[in-house]
Amino acid sequence: MTIKEIFDTMDYGPAPESNTEALAWIADRGGIAGHYINGKFGPLRDDFASNNPATGERLAGVTKGTADEVAIAVAAARKAQPVWAKSGHKRARVLYAIARLMQKHSRLLAVMETMDNGKPIRESRDIDVPLAIRHFYHHAGFAQLMKSELPDREALGVCGQVIPWNFPLLMLAWKIAPALAMGNTVVLKPAEYTSLTAMVFAEICAQAGVPPGVVNIVTGDGETGAALVQAEVDKVAFTGSTEVGRKIREATAGSGKALSLELGGKSPYIVFDDADMDSAVEGLVDAIWFNQGQVCCAGSRLLVQEGIADRFYTKLKTRMDGLRIGDPLDKCIDVGAIVDPVQLAQISQMVSDNSEGETYQTSAPEGCFYPPTLITGLSPASTLMQEEIFGPVLAATTFRTPSEAVEIANNTRYGLAASVWSENINLALDIAPKLAAGIVWVNGTNMMDAAAGFGGVRESGFGREGGWEGLAGYTKPKASAKPLEKIAAFTTQDGTPADPLDRTAKLYIGGKQARPDGGYSQPVFSPRGKLLGHASLANRKDIRNAVEACNAAKGWSKTTGHLRAQILYYIAENLSARADEFATRINNLTGKRSGSDEVENAIRTLFTYAAWADKYDGQAHGVPIRGVALAMKEPVGNIGVLCDDAAPLGGLIDAMAPVIAMGNRVILAASEPFPLAATDFYQVLETSDVPAGVVNIVTGSHAELAPTLAKHLDIDAVWSFSSSELSATIEKASAGNLKRTWVNNGQALSPGTHDYLIAATEVKNIWIPYGE
Repeated sequence: MTIKEIFDTMDYGPAPESNTEALAWIADRGGIAGHYINGKFGPLRDDFASNNPATGERLAGVTKGTADEVAIAVAAARKAQPVWAKSGHKRARVLYAIARLMQKHSRLLAVMETMDNGKPIRESRDIDVPLAIRHFYHHAGFAQLMKSELPDREALGVCGQVIPWNFPLLMLAWKIAPALAMGNTVVLKPAEYTSLTAMVFAEICAQAGVPPGVVNIVTGDGETGAALVQAEVDKVAFTGSTEVGRKIREATAGSGKALSLELGGKSPYIVFDDADMDSAVEGLVDAIWFNQGQVCCAGSRLLVQEGIADRFYTKLKTRMDGLRIGDPLDKCIDVGAIVDPVQLAQISQMVSDNSEGETYQTSAPEGCFYPPTLITGLSPASTLMQEEIFGPVLAATTFRTPSEAVEIANNTRYGLAASVWSENINLALDIAPKLAAGIVWVNGTNMMDAAAGFGGVRESGFGREGGWEGLAGYTKPKASAKPLEKIAAFTTQDGTPADPLDRTAKLYIGGKQARPDGGYSQPVFSPRGKLLGHASLANRKDIRNAVEACNAAKGWSKTTGHLRAQILYYIAENLSARADEFATRINNLTGKRSGSDEVENAIRTLFTYAAWADKYDGQAHGVPIRGVALAMKEPVGNIGVLCDDAAPLGGLIDAMAPVIAMGNRVILAASEPFPLAATDFYQVLETSDVPAGVVNIVTGSHAELAPTLAKHLDIDAVWSFSSSELSATIEKASAGNLKRTWVNNGQALSPGTHDYLIAATEVKNIWIPYGE
């Protein structure tokens, strides 16, 4: 027999991992996964069971947390937070101690994770646990550096965190490590299926010297999670389904709570005809059959260039036939058990309902297992190409050209991750920035690290986990905001005749002045009642037209920072030439004598963001691979802004300048009581080489325009600095496409330059391994 024949025929012998110690650990603690609040375990109630997915056997009972118990945990966290936030060095020592103890107990954590979740022990041991430990080590450093590197930021307070069942320990680390590093305290709810590693972690916290109340864990089901979302926390951090994320966005609307959402995905796995085909096949095994496909960033949409599709499918099927499915505690197993029969039934139903394409499946043992599945010949619009299956099912189609690959890849409501396979680095790096995703892997997949942020766009959520960019979600500016009062327009006339010619200011849409769709306008008076002119009243159709103009101006996002800087400088130059005119207009509108200062500050603002346009650089993250992870700062897209009412010109430019400097297009709802300074500004834009559609300005009622901006599915973010109380309206309506929001919650905000730049950009991490 030849060596080749031996390798073709030999079977792997079983290599079982003992679960004796893990079962003893559970038994020694009463066989119940219960709350850890204020440094103590309890109460322990057997409200429902946690079962081993691979065997169906009961592992432990689980205590279902009540709203009162959640409130007790939040109160403990609130009490502990001020002292915990005082010393970054002390926090660093505690986080370091947690990491060391997790290393010490890594085998227990790995076995417990596999028993509870059903994933192969090789994955728990070699991926989940080491990466969770890495997060605590890495964020110990952030705690140490916070005072010097983030001097203007402080902790949010108490963070309510809800994590999923697919990576119980890793998601816990992703949530808790940055929160603690920045001086927050936490109340975390693990998934109802998988609470056991959270209990081990709670015990580690006690051993590591985490002060009582700093880390609190409340077990339970969806009702417990809903109670935590509604509790008096300062931030809600959620990882889970898009459906639940949308409900959380609606539930927290107007509450003032910070929110980060890491949601579903339907990630494309793009294979070009020059790819290393064997490597791409092996990468695909990791992309879709890792953790039984129960991964939000799973490469579940295979896009293969048409010329190599048949050969690629043949190789892939051969590799699928070699996957070993069975007892997750066997170190020789590649694919473990589905987490629960409910999830198994959902996967089976989605596949059986499909009548399109050709299905290829391997076999699976009896029980809660599903065979690796490949479905080829699907159309891009097929249900299985569009909807998240969350199982070991790969949906495939083909493409002919790179542009078609991008079009198909972006034909989804999600935007979490993507993989690009090509030996032509020029092609790969041309495609990666064009993909609507928060993370792109070149010739690889599932590369993650604490130093590089992870998160998505579109309906995959907002916010980042890890890296410098992830810290922003756990801090706030130190400056305290003051309550904001509604600014009303002046209304009384003194009888002065108006100009007999119609001086109604139009809207500014698509680079042209446009009459309002509704045909209505409102008079604008000075504080003494003098009629200064009329301003158009925009409606939802005007917003629709402005969005179409923004979409037509997408080329602006591809321009260089240098070009954008030149145009911002030009706007400032033209505004400066008319400074006296604008100052007089502001004085007449507001009755104050600060017009010249406001104009001068507006010019400074334009210069500031012109300066940043080509200097707000990304980073090359120091990740532990032979390669690099490039954090690219990309424009958000179309941004709608309700401008500051108090500053007729300054409020407009404060928002406009950073938005367009970063390559976005903008729809500005000008100061509601004092709109005429904005309408005068049209002429400056028209003479400053601003491309049509990049800046669009509407006037009218903020209360009427806000819902339309927030609901529009082609608007990617909404900011509100309006004196009208619109925060709840905007946040609730934004749940439609889970757009980013930045609202004032009735407070007079004073954002810094970097606050605007962060809000005007998305971070995309592109991982590029190199070498043979």
